[in-house]
Amino acid sequence: MQISGDDLTTFLEDYRWLCGVLMEEELFFRRENRYRLSTFAEAERTVYADRVFMTRYMNGLLMTQLWWANHSSVLRYYRDSFLPGNKQQCRHLEIGPGHGLFLYLAASAPNAGAIAGWDVSPASIAITRSAMNAMGATRPFDLSLVNMFEAPGGQFDSLTFSEVLEHLENPAQALAAIANLLAPSGRAFIQAPVNSPAPDHISLFRSPEEIVELVRESGLVVEDTLFAPPAGVTLERAREMALTISTVVVASKSG
Repeated sequence: MQISGDDLTTFLEDYRWLCGVLMEEELFFRRENRYRLSTFAEAERTVYADRVFMTRYMNGLLMTQLWWANHSSVLRYYRDSFLPGNKQQCRHLEIGPGHGLFLYLAASAPNAGAIAGWDVSPASIAITRSAMNAMGATRPFDLSLVNMFEAPGGQFDSLTFSEVLEHLENPAQALAAIANLLAPSGRAFIQAPVNSPAPDHISLFRSPEEIVELVRESGLVVEDTLFAPPAGVTLERAREMALTISTVVVASKSG
């Protein structure tokens, strides 16, 4: 309610629009057994560079935090389990902050120090900034257009990488970059969905274990996991039907 303000009807309309977009991608996925896009350049051209599309996309995704059980489970785990485990005055980074809700929770945590958000989309940066201000973020935060693969390493004690891995052509390279960005004993909250078609998804993960193994191969130490199926479906049924499963991996860098 704070983020939407007087524009709640717009957010609801954007959520309904998003559901239609995702249904088209779901139909393609079921027919072709793959995602529609295969390169980041395609996603950049059709989604990230389109400010109107990105704004509607982020507005719709914000509402899913309430209405999609897998998303609300992840958000609750992030707030109640991951953030309290960070050290005092931790330097925190979120790559791809999107609708801004996760970054706001990180900035509001009692143990937070410096807060930063990086993205490749100017529209996403603007949306995040607006959301942080609307929710009354009191701790200073820095939002920047940054290429994670070109940034210097060892900067952060805590890092959030949520719903980004599936947008990249080379997930293993991205995880290696995350490991590099973490300071010794730093912790990462890595979240990606399996079997989850969307207009900008590129890398298709078939099982939660595939994501967990990729994190291990990056050299990070897996501390905990969460596998969250959609509403009304057990994890076993979600596996059987190749439905979306939101997969969280909390990992740390050896000190």
